Amino acid sequence: MSEIARLSERIDALEMRLTYQDETVETLNQTITAQWKQIDALTRQVAELRDRLQEAETNAPGPTNERPPHY
Repeated sequence: MSEIARLSERIDALEMRLTYQDETVETLNQTITAQWKQIDALTRQVAELRDRLQEAETNAPGPTNERPPHY
């Protein structure tokens, strides 16, 4: 096998690996983007629930932050 043929095969193999790596990087990028969107949505939901809980605690009848009588 000639030197040029061997170099051509190596270049072809490297190009194929690069193509697969590019596809993998793009897939990972899409996955990370989707996960960040989900994390942002969940963070907003937790903040909303925390605010609702604080509001409910504020508007709840009865003593707040008092120890129960059995202590």
